[in-house]
Amino acid sequence: MSRIVLICTLVLAGEMVFGLPFHTARFFRPTLLEVFGFSNTQLGDLFAVYGITAMIAYFPGGALADRFSPRTLMCASLVATALGGLYMATIPGAAGMAALYGFWGVTTVLLFWGALIKATREWGGHGAQGRAFGILDAGRGAVAFAVAGVTVLLFASLMPEDAALASDAERLDGFRAVIYAYTVITLGTAALVWLLIPKSTTTSSAAQALSGMTVVLRQPVVWAQAAIIVCAYCGFKGLDYYSLYAVDVLDMNEVDAAKFATWGALVRPVGALAAGLLADRYGATRMIGASFVVLVLSYAPLSVLSPSAHGVALIYLNLFVTFFAVFALRGIYFALLEENRTPATITGAAVGMVSLIGYTPEIFFAPITGRILDANPGVVGHQNFFLFLTGVAALGVIIVALLVRLRRRGPAWPVTSEPATRSE
Repeated sequence: MSRIVLICTLVLAGEMVFGLPFHTARFFRPTLLEVFGFSNTQLGDLFAVYGITAMIAYFPGGALADRFSPRTLMCASLVATALGGLYMATIPGAAGMAALYGFWGVTTVLLFWGALIKATREWGGHGAQGRAFGILDAGRGAVAFAVAGVTVLLFASLMPEDAALASDAERLDGFRAVIYAYTVITLGTAALVWLLIPKSTTTSSAAQALSGMTVVLRQPVVWAQAAIIVCAYCGFKGLDYYSLYAVDVLDMNEVDAAKFATWGALVRPVGALAAGLLADRYGATRMIGASFVVLVLSYAPLSVLSPSAHGVALIYLNLFVTFFAVFALRGIYFALLEENRTPATITGAAVGMVSLIGYTPEIFFAPITGRILDANPGVVGHQNFFLFLTGVAALGVIIVALLVRLRRRGPAWPVTSEPATRSE
């Protein structure tokens, strides 16, 4: 199997599995709120449901990744997630959407996430972890931009020339077409995974997979890596609100706001790949610390700026910088697995552990930010939102310093001697 074909397949699958749960809200948030009749708080609570089921699934999902073939796990995940898109297109009520997001929390994590990260680490080997994860996230960003660009064009074609004059029926038809487009692409990706990812892979025995879960729980560096991901992922989740910021603060219409968020996603390949290459040269830990510092310096102005003759230019500049820094973090925080000297045989367990903690923003971030925005609608609410992100990024700087201190105590991993087995 060509290495290029393999990483390209991992990239495509790694982004499309999250298209239906996240792209529809990231790029079309104002429309989604209108079509379903949700407030920011209600939508935030839906993502909290996703976060709870995902959190439960991360740790056992890591053990599954150590035990079974990535091809089988990832293909099943993509098919199940796409089926959820067919249900979403019926525009269910709040209870139905809560059940759907809970379902997606399982399909996108239990069967998929650990397998994806483990396969990427194996692809990178010992000397190119930054490059491997940088390519993964850069590629995912390119896929997100391309697919979002197509769906935005599809959405725009079904809306009137002046999107502000769209009727409820036109808005519904346009958004339903977006849902169907993501569903079809996700199913197509499942077929490619089945065809292009090798049938067998080196895996651990069942005993190794279970023991690995207990080993990672005792490692302070794993907890520190998890905390770093918490802070970085809050920044990433914050990008979901930029299209709403464009409407509420920058006075864009829904179509222009979706285009703005899509163009922002174009920064992702550049930021992730650049961070990956620099991480291989200077170390992932240093690059992560630098990225958090940049975020502090960019979020802080956004927490006080409002649109004006000079303020708008500064707002756009700082928004661009936050896109770059957030995607840099996304591209390299799993490269810490190698810098922390995590044994290859328990990669899945370690991924499950750091993801269990690291992605808890899926539970708390949307409910908190939804309430921040609803408490002070308009400019003030968004300024408070960026103030919250400033504090989170500052915490990230502190945790990176703590990780460096923990490493100076020396490695604490046990020696693993049980040979891996091969599984079909």
